Amino acid sequence: MIPAGAFRESIPRFLAPIENLLADPSVSEIMINGPSEIWIERNGILDLTSQRFGDGNTLQAALTNISQYMGRPLDALHPILEATLPDGSRVEAVLSPIAKGGPIVSIRKFSRSTLTMERLVKLDSLSKRAALFLANAVGGSRNVIISGGTGTGKTSLLGAFSSFVGENERLVVIEDTHEIQIHRPHVVYLESRSQDERGKGRVSIRDLLRATLRLRPDRIIVGEVRGAEALDMIQAMTSGHGGSMTTVHASCSADAVRRLETMALMADTALPLTALRAQVASAVDIIVQAERTATGKRQVCAIDAVKGLSANGDYVIRKLFARDRQGHLVAAKRVPKKV
Repeated sequence: MIPAGAFRESIPRFLAPIENLLADPSVSEIMINGPSEIWIERNGILDLTSQRFGDGNTLQAALTNISQYMGRPLDALHPILEATLPDGSRVEAVLSPIAKGGPIVSIRKFSRSTLTMERLVKLDSLSKRAALFLANAVGGSRNVIISGGTGTGKTSLLGAFSSFVGENERLVVIEDTHEIQIHRPHVVYLESRSQDERGKGRVSIRDLLRATLRLRPDRIIVGEVRGAEALDMIQAMTSGHGGSMTTVHASCSADAVRRLETMALMADTALPLTALRAQVASAVDIIVQAERTATGKRQVCAIDAVKGLSANGDYVIRKLFARDRQGHLVAAKRVPKKV
């Protein structure tokens, strides 16, 4: 494993072709499709750059350097790398021959600026009325799910919403890679760990969730639920940890609760579907739907409430806020919808 100091000094040499992109605060993501094709995201828009790595070996050397720093294997038997640069930027890489045309790399840059609710309102990502509603919901210990596609700003919203948590509360934050910025007095951060080259030492999000329940949290924040840990998150939300929050990949609120249900079924338990659905309906109070528009703007497009189950066992979702024809986030008519 490379010492942190030596790794920081080696970054400019190994990542020289994209050093200027890493330093550019307007660039949010760098996507490397092999050594000769590098794209960037700026203000939600993708652009092809003129930067190039000399060849595949040069790019491979950079990835090997990163993997050695992280103490994680990267070879033919382990062709996928999840890592973090010293500044907090997240790296995901896939090697050839799995990735055709050379190593494929995505670097999600770590934002040094904190997204506040005031900033969200100023950018019209939220309306003032919706922001006040969320302040009361989070402050009142409602469980919140932030739903949306890749790159819609879910993690940033999670950090912004945490500003409404009381200063006397203890938060435990669980992530695969540290990204969430929370400015509260009492915060504990836990990060999962992949297995080593011998296939040992893995610590999953689910392992951390189970440990967290014994760490006396007032609220639990999980960066993203992607699998069986959804069951543990649901049970935590219904067992005295109100005000917990997480994100999920889904296109709407109805899909978000169904996705939670599906992921919870991946757990090694024989919980009947009817009982699981009742737990999901009881656990989730508010769903905030995030989107990225055609112009690259990230915004909240809807806020819904989960109002339990119908007599037929369907989720009842009440729309609270939605975008009108002019694109403004406004209060919606309170007509429950069964899904």
